[in-house]
Amino acid sequence: MTGAELDFFKQNGYLLLDDALTGEEVERFRDLYDKDRRERSFFWRDAGLGCHQWLNCDSLISSPEIDQLIRHPRLMAYVDELMGAPTCLAEVCIRHMAAYEGEWMQSWHRDRPHKMDHPLRMGWIHILVYLSDVDEDTHCFSISPESIDEPVLIDAEEQLARSGNVDIYGPAGTVVLFNLSVMHTATVRPTTKERKTVQTYYGFQSGPILSHHTTIPTGLWRDHPDPGVRAFYGNLNDKSKLYAEAFG
Repeated sequence: MTGAELDFFKQNGYLLLDDALTGEEVERFRDLYDKDRRERSFFWRDAGLGCHQWLNCDSLISSPEIDQLIRHPRLMAYVDELMGAPTCLAEVCIRHMAAYEGEWMQSWHRDRPHKMDHPLRMGWIHILVYLSDVDEDTHCFSISPESIDEPVLIDAEEQLARSGNVDIYGPAGTVVLFNLSVMHTATVRPTTKERKTVQTYYGFQSGPILSHHTTIPTGLWRDHPDPGVRAFYGNLNDKSKLYAEAFG
């Protein structure tokens, strides 16, 4: 990570990368995504909350190769430097937003409160990868920039009035890293196009559980030959523990 990138993250709470993945990698992960939706549709569910999204949070089971994106060396270099302590997988969901004829809508939120004893006020980091082209005529990810030197505003209207919002556009392969405590939303627009994303959340190996959505296979946290991989996948949520108990 460059000094300019770190300064931007400190001032805005997010970072946009347009060259983290090669063209071949984008094509390979998009093919994996499409195959998962086509052949493993029973893993997918409506995300609810009126966000016009379907998701699969168990892609480590339905498409194990997603591990190659979760632990992509260039992405992990950013994660490890920004977090500043041994990291782990907290959640991974592949998400789909279909063509849409309804009203434009947003639902601004913070996933978790800030971790105020961290230099970047961050307990988890979220990496969102576009696997389709995203522009002004498609659904997109939007964020309200926030500096680590500013007071935290809980109310969404106050935060937006202070800092505005940024719609993130870019071709397939665009990567957004952000502190999930910073105000953000999926922006839903009338469109004839679909949006495809992989969204991965990283936490601290010694930190709390983010969610119980993603099941981590025993082949990663218990049986993998690399102790580093076992540690990365080893901060288990209750869902993973229950499946391990049920299936040994």
